[in-house]
Amino acid sequence: MIRDKSAADYNYSFTFNNSTAQGKRFVNALTRLMLRAYNAEAENAIKATKAGNLQTAQARLSRAADQIAKNGQMIDLRISPEFHRLRLKEIELAHRHMKALQQEKDLERERRAELREQRKAEQELKREQERLEKEKAHYQATLIALRAKGDEEGVARMLAKLEDVERAIVDVDYRVANIRAGYVYVISNVGSFGPKVVKIGMTRRLDPMDRVRELGDASVPFRFDVHALFFADDAVAIENMLHKEFSHVRINQVNMRREYFETTPDAVLDVLKKHAVEVLEFRVEAPAEEYIESIARRTALLPEQPARHAERA
Repeated sequence: MIRDKSAADYNYSFTFNNSTAQGKRFVNALTRLMLRAYNAEAENAIKATKAGNLQTAQARLSRAADQIAKNGQMIDLRISPEFHRLRLKEIELAHRHMKALQQEKDLERERRAELREQRKAEQELKREQERLEKEKAHYQATLIALRAKGDEEGVARMLAKLEDVERAIVDVDYRVANIRAGYVYVISNVGSFGPKVVKIGMTRRLDPMDRVRELGDASVPFRFDVHALFFADDAVAIENMLHKEFSHVRINQVNMRREYFETTPDAVLDVLKKHAVEVLEFRVEAPAEEYIESIARRTALLPEQPARHAERA
C-alpha cells in the first residue's frame, strides 16, 4: 500500500503559492514524513507486545493515527483506514507469535522440571535397591554363620528379617519397572491461594512428602497441607481422571502442567468415591497452621504500630 501510495488519504488538489505542482510536492513530502512517523510508531507498538498487552499496543498506534489526522487537517491527510487495520492486524499477529514463543519456553521449562523430578525418583529407587541388596547380602552371611553355630532362634530371627528385605526389594523392583505406579496427592495452600484451590498431582518419589515439601519451598509463603497421599499401581490414570473431572475449573487453561484447580478438597473426595478409588485416609479440613499463626501475629502487632510511628516522629 505504501508503494501504491494508498497507505494514506489526502487532498489531491491542494495548491501551494497558487501552484498545483508545488502543492503536490508539499503533500507528497508531508505524507512521506507522516507515514514514516506512523510506521515507526507501529514498529514500537509491535515491540511493546512483548510485554503481553495487545490492547495497549494497538491503542498506542490508533492514537498516533488520530494525531496524524489532526495535524494533517490542512490537506485532509490521514492514515488510510485499511492500512491502519492491516497494521493493527500485524500487531495482533506479532502478539500471538510472542505469546506462542513464551508458551513454548514455559512448557520447555516445565518439561525440564518434570524430567528432573523423574530423575530424582529413579535415583532414589536405584539407591534404595542398592541399599536393600547390601542389607540382604549381610543377612544372608549372618544366617550362614548362625546355622553353622546351631543358633536356631537366631536363624529364625534372621529369616524373618531376610523375608522383610526380600519383600521390600520386590516392591522397589516393581516401582522401577512400572513407571505408572506412584503416589497421588491432593494438597492445598490456604494462605497462598485461598480455601477453594487445590493442587492434584502424582509423584514416583520414594518418599512422596519430599515432593510436597519441595512445592512449598521458596515459591509460596506457606507450606502445603496434605489432604490425601496414597499409593496406586496406576497413579497416572487416577491423576488423569481427576484432572479430567475438574478440567472446567482448571485455573491455568493454557499450561496443562499447572495442576491447580478452583475446587475444594471434599469435592475431590466425592470424585474419588464415585470412581471407587481406594483412599484409606483423606483430610477435608486444611490446618494451615503457619497461615493462621501468621494472621494471629500480625493482628497482635497492629495496635503497636502507631506507637512506633509516634516514637520515630
